[in-house]
Amino acid sequence: MTPLDEIRGLYFNTKRGTVKKDIARAIDLFKKISSDEDRQKAAVFMDGLSQMRSEWAQGKTEDS
Repeated sequence: MTPLDEIRGLYFNTKRGTVKKDIARAIDLFKKISSDEDRQKAAVFMDGLSQMRSEWAQGKTEDS
């Protein structure tokens, strides 16, 4: 599995209780990506993880 694939998996499988750990793992994986194209793709998933963390920290749910 490539770092990009793993970041993508983290994005789709993260939960409120794992989001901080998942973001930390995604950052570690991002550092291993050498292709600019793959970095851009990974950045989209990482932005999504960051958005989830922010929303959940504010107490919002997926339905809000």
